[in-house]
Amino acid sequence: MLGFIAFSVRRAWHGFWHNGLMSLAATATMILMLVLLSGLIILRTGLEATISYVQSEVQVVAYLKDSATPQDVAALETSLQAMPEVSSVGYLSKEKAYQDFLARHPDEADVINSLPTNPLPASLQINLADPNNYASVATYLNKQPTVDHVVNIKQTVDQLNTVINVLQTGGTVLLVVVGLIVLFIVVNTIRLAVVARADEIEIMRLVGASDAFIRWPFIFEGALVGLLGAGVTIVLLFLGQGPITSFLSDYFKVLPIEAGATVGRDIALTVLGTGVGIGILGSYLSVRSYLIR
Repeated sequence: MLGFIAFSVRRAWHGFWHNGLMSLAATATMILMLVLLSGLIILRTGLEATISYVQSEVQVVAYLKDSATPQDVAALETSLQAMPEVSSVGYLSKEKAYQDFLARHPDEADVINSLPTNPLPASLQINLADPNNYASVATYLNKQPTVDHVVNIKQTVDQLNTVINVLQTGGTVLLVVVGLIVLFIVVNTIRLAVVARADEIEIMRLVGASDAFIRWPFIFEGALVGLLGAGVTIVLLFLGQGPITSFLSDYFKVLPIEAGATVGRDIALTVLGTGVGIGILGSYLSVRSYLIR
């Protein structure tokens, strides 16, 4: 068994260099597609971080009655923090709401200062563990005697879910399309190599070689193409790690995103597995379709 594997590897190595132009074309195509795949993964990582950040910022705002005492507000905060749907609760006093309004609308300062009392209510700003849980939290708040009214964020949550579904579906479709393109090109490139060695294969068949004996060198050759393409791609990603990190930091300014060690390691493993896997699968399909004729 080991002797057969060693023979197949030697034949694959010989075939790779004997058909240098075709091997170079297959490897270059593999590198191009793996770089594109890596770019899509990096962008998807940024988008997923963006989605998580936006989800964490979705708030249920409950405006409190002026008659609510500090003890009432503290009790309500405690009960909210005990709910599994709630990740955090913040209190905004009437005075802070007044200051924030003036900071956002300085042109309205004369109007609001002319009022005898501060018209802005205190409020609780509740961050949710999952925006889809807003309904249960809003229902609970509406039943509390200290709450004047709750801001309805149903439309915001529905729009957020729509955007998330579109981004996730689009990212998955793009990754699948790129994978199919790589597979298609590798299959046809290896098929050209098989056709170019048709005479050699026929001679091997005439002397009684089995299909497995003929097939495995080509499979190892495809794996070699995938391995070489993945290796070059990983080197390119390593060299481009600084610019990639700078791009992510600049593009997603409000998010703690960077192409750190974990992201780099995951992408490298994905590129390696995809390159070798597609190389093997493409070679297998090419040789199989030739041998069954």
